[in-house]
Amino acid sequence: MRVTIARALALLLVALVLAAVPSHAQTWPQRPVKFIVPFGPGAGVDIGARLVADRLPARWGKPVFVENRPGADGLVAIQAFVSADDDHVLLFSPSSAFTVHPYQYEKLPYAPADLAPIGRLSNTILAVGVPASLGLNSVKDFVDRARAEPGAFNAALVPGLTEFTFDYFVKTTGITVTKVPYRNIVQAATDVGEGRVQIMMSSYAILQPQAQAGRIKVLAVNGRTRAPILPDIPTAIEAGFPSLEMEGLVGLFGPASMPMELRQRLGADIAAIAADAEIGSRLAATAQVANPGGPAELAAAVEAQRAQVAHIAKTIGVKPKQ
Repeated sequence: MRVTIARALALLLVALVLAAVPSHAQTWPQRPVKFIVPFGPGAGVDIGARLVADRLPARWGKPVFVENRPGADGLVAIQAFVSADDDHVLLFSPSSAFTVHPYQYEKLPYAPADLAPIGRLSNTILAVGVPASLGLNSVKDFVDRARAEPGAFNAALVPGLTEFTFDYFVKTTGITVTKVPYRNIVQAATDVGEGRVQIMMSSYAILQPQAQAGRIKVLAVNGRTRAPILPDIPTAIEAGFPSLEMEGLVGLFGPASMPMELRQRLGADIAAIAADAEIGSRLAATAQVANPGGPAELAAAVEAQRAQVAHIAKTIGVKPKQ
């Protein structure tokens, strides 16, 4: 009986000691935090990352830095993030930087499970634009013209999600368009504005200067809802071409070893910042729409995009490379 009582007291003491020790989620961070971004300075995602990084020290009590690691369709940044294997090194990225990778590369230096969703910040506004000089007013106008003049039109694209989506649009409409690859998509907008290229799909931020100058006509946005900064521009679905629908999802990811308790805490901080009206207006200025959410919302959105990309790959005949 005495042994039983002594054992019970010992277990109670252990429980009290453990209860008094703060969890990792409560004590994190112990040092400065780094966001790795797969784009160069000045890109919309980079600006979003810096807006968040400026607000987080007040919540986290430690500095937050942004490190730009562009290159190789996002692989440079993701590899740097995964190699760090450190819960103070996080990936701030659009999901488009990795959801297409299995269809682009034979072997990847990371697994999908290496990117643990933390929080959703925004959706980048994606849009389709044509030269204003063509006199087209809708996606249907473009399709009709392309069918009447097969092979006469060129499309400006960069590898990745937008190219996949555009290929799907071409396949499902039965038109013939010649793809012109660009390493610098900003130059593509100039070429479209001057009529050398007849259509492009990219972030609206890239199209915006030429559109505001009246040289590019924006025919549709690719998201599921109209963009607040472009209230008169229909979505691709409204325009009658759901094959062009794609969300430009942006969020924060941590290493696979990061506990869910900590991810939920950090995700709540990201969502609170995204919901701030001032942040929303500053994101809008870079053609982004605030879309706050925690790890569950971000994970669900990423998986939905992966399923969409898999369907597109099957339709256009691209198979995952083993």
